[in-house]
Amino acid sequence: MSDSASRRNFARAAAKLAATAGAELPALILMTDDERLADPLAAARALPRGAMVILRAREAAKRRNLALALREVARARGLFQLIASDIALARQIGADGVHLPEARLGEAAAIRAQTSLIITASAHSLAALRKADAVDALILSVVFASQSHPDGASLGPLRAAAMARLCPLPVYALGGITAKNAGRLASFCGIAAIGALKA
Repeated sequence: MSDSASRRNFARAAAKLAATAGAELPALILMTDDERLADPLAAARALPRGAMVILRAREAAKRRNLALALREVARARGLFQLIASDIALARQIGADGVHLPEARLGEAAAIRAQTSLIITASAHSLAALRKADAVDALILSVVFASQSHPDGASLGPLRAAAMARLCPLPVYALGGITAKNAGRLASFCGIAAIGALKA
């Protein structure tokens, strides 16, 4: 199967989850990664219209430059753009929202009180899913064994789905998801990925 066909199948699986969940947010999220995604602009250009891109970059200068470049792609392709861990930059460039790591979940209420930006956050446990209340959606990982966490234990699709069902907020699946195993997911509002969405 070609990469483009694989991405289409992946997007269809995400759209099916979103339709079942009645999700209002995009079904598909591209997570950028300094090590694993060499060309985030090409990956963003290959996304279906209406998808979301969450920009993650450790260096401030690189994050700003990439955010500005992605903003142009997002506008041209009708994508949502979120900036991870940098609310000031999200506001400066007119991004659609911010993404918080699990360790910063407690900041969501204060951010919500001062902005109308979309807020998403990472979660790696049921406790994190349950304590989140001021975000629009959560991204649960690691669902399947992943290159990002080669030594870490994955939740597995059944346990991850059970966790998502117990959360009152929309939950995306992340980690090791491919076009082949995406059909094993249930109870999620969509899929977030890095490698599966490389262009």
